[in-house]
Amino acid sequence: MPLIAFQILIQIVLILINAFFAATEIAVISLSANKLRKLEEEGDKLAPKLLRMVEEPAGFLSTIQIGITLAGFLGSAFAADSFSEYIVHWICVDLGVTALPRSAVDTLSVILITLILSYFTLIFGELVPKRVAMQRPMEMARLSCRLVSTLSVIVRPVVHLLSLSTNGVLRLLGMHTDVEEEQVTEDEIRMMIDLGNENGTIDADEKELLHNVFEFSDQRVGDVMTRAADVVALPVDATAQQVLDVIRTSGLSRFPIYGSNENQILGVLNAKEFLLSWAAQDGKSISALMRPAYLIPESLPADDLLRDMQLKKVHLAVVIDEYGELAGVITVEDLLEEIVGNIYDEFDPAQPQELEQLEPDLWRVNGGLNVEDLAKALELDLPQDEDYDTVGGMVLSRLRTIPQDGSTPVVHFYGLELRVERVKDHRIQQILVRKERTSGQGES
Repeated sequence: MPLIAFQILIQIVLILINAFFAATEIAVISLSANKLRKLEEEGDKLAPKLLRMVEEPAGFLSTIQIGITLAGFLGSAFAADSFSEYIVHWICVDLGVTALPRSAVDTLSVILITLILSYFTLIFGELVPKRVAMQRPMEMARLSCRLVSTLSVIVRPVVHLLSLSTNGVLRLLGMHTDVEEEQVTEDEIRMMIDLGNENGTIDADEKELLHNVFEFSDQRVGDVMTRAADVVALPVDATAQQVLDVIRTSGLSRFPIYGSNENQILGVLNAKEFLLSWAAQDGKSISALMRPAYLIPESLPADDLLRDMQLKKVHLAVVIDEYGELAGVITVEDLLEEIVGNIYDEFDPAQPQELEQLEPDLWRVNGGLNVEDLAKALELDLPQDEDYDTVGGMVLSRLRTIPQDGSTPVVHFYGLELRVERVKDHRIQQILVRKERTSGQGES
């Protein structure tokens, strides 16, 4: 075999070695630990080794890096030593170039060889094998697993020496030598959900459900509860007929029971227990039938409350504000609806939409809609205020007066025209919200 053919063969072998290590690195990194655990449970013989490489990548990656570095260095050294002589001879002798000194030609030949070698190494030793490994990670990992595991044992002393040297340099720089495992953040998971939705692997309903789970952990009881003005409560001295009428008209199953006023909550009456007692005509009073009220503060996290209600087998909690007065009530159903959306049964009346788009820049909004939900739907940045949570409350804070039934006052706020459409019992029930053409920041 001619000498130059042997030298080219050496370069090809070194590039292939580089390709093997580069492909192995990408293949193992691309593997799923959960999938490997499942394969291990199914009796796959290579799965334990691959799983160990995925979960403890330090030794494996060090072996890969040593292999790639040695292949690169040896390739450059052999190429510069083997081929520069041919190029210098071709330029100086065959072409008869004498304008440049031989040392300069030798330097230029080394640069040229390095560029050519870098091109072939990048294409055939890095990019192509990595692309192949990304498309077939499991096949590539299985193919290289045994060899890389054997090499890891052989070069373990070298890896140990390199680790000691690296840690020594880090200590000199005043840095920690322990590698902290990177924790996946909530924002990263949300981004993965959005990406999955864009790619079609997660549909819109699944995306909304997953986002609701994360948002639920940030909710407080005060954000979810039925407010005091909407609570259906009964006095402790109510007659049986009054209780029956309220059960029939409301369709609810549990009612807070109050004493001298609605802020004095004494307990909770279960409609089923009352009806059984009434049917049996046992003469039990409301105070005898009611159960102790589960009292909670507005600031309690919603996810903590759901967990407590599950453990205590409570279906309705009474929310008390900082002054000890009734703020509202909250049920297990209310909490679940924050995750899965509205839950209706056959007794629920048809509920109007909280936000209905009538025109491109016009919406009909329920007065009880949360300001954050309105801002999200309209893609606006509305300021938060401790004095209100709902759109109706926001309008009241701008009116600075209680609207009369039948009145339709208008306020302008941060580029929005909010026209009250319906008022009942001095409560704003419906509002028409229009985006103004000149949406300058401000209010009136």
